[in-house]
Amino acid sequence: MPYIDTKVSVSISKEKEEKIKARLGDAVSILGKGETYLMVGFQDNYRLYFAGKNDKPLAFVEVKLLGKCSREQYVRMTGEICNILKEELGIPGDGVYVKYEEVTHWGFNGSNF
Repeated sequence: MPYIDTKVSVSISKEKEEKIKARLGDAVSILGKGETYLMVGFQDNYRLYFAGKNDKPLAFVEVKLLGKCSREQYVRMTGEICNILKEELGIPGDGVYVKYEEVTHWGFNGSNF
C-alpha cells in the first residue's frame, strides 16, 4: 500500500514518466512492498526552491506506506530514489528531499487494510 508522490522542477515526458514509474515499482521491494498496490503520482515543472534558490533541478518525493520499515531500508530507498531521478531526469542527489510517512490506517476499495 505504498504511495510515492514525486514533485520535480523539470519537465517529464510520458516516456520518462513510464520509466520512472517502472523503476519505482521495482525499488519499492526495498521497503518489503510489492508493485501490486503501489500508487505513483507525478508533478513536473513544480516550482521548488532550495536554500532560497531555484538555479538547479530539484525534487521533493513523499513515500507513504502502511506499516513500518527499518532505518536501513529507508536509507537504501532514498539512495535508489536519488539514483533514479539523477539517471532519468538529471536531478542531483543534493537537490532531492525524500519524506517518509508510516501510516497505520489505509483504506482501499470500500474497506481498510
